[in-house]
Amino acid sequence: MNKPERCKKCGRLLIQDEIALHKKLYNRAAASFFCLSCSAEYLNVTIELLELKICQFKEMGCTLFDENRELH
Repeated sequence: MNKPERCKKCGRLLIQDEIALHKKLYNRAAASFFCLSCSAEYLNVTIELLELKICQFKEMGCTLFDENRELH
């Protein structure tokens, strides 16, 4: 069984959509990931914008994302 992934900056447990967003934005072959909060800080954008991007990527049919999971 795979061990749960943690944010490479703050150590918070990640959900699949955070891992998928990291792969989509930074590197599809990444082995370590940012949570939404750390990614927003790194990119100097809001968490809300990143959540919107996740929804847009899901609507586009990107298979990296968990289509059954709703954001907050």
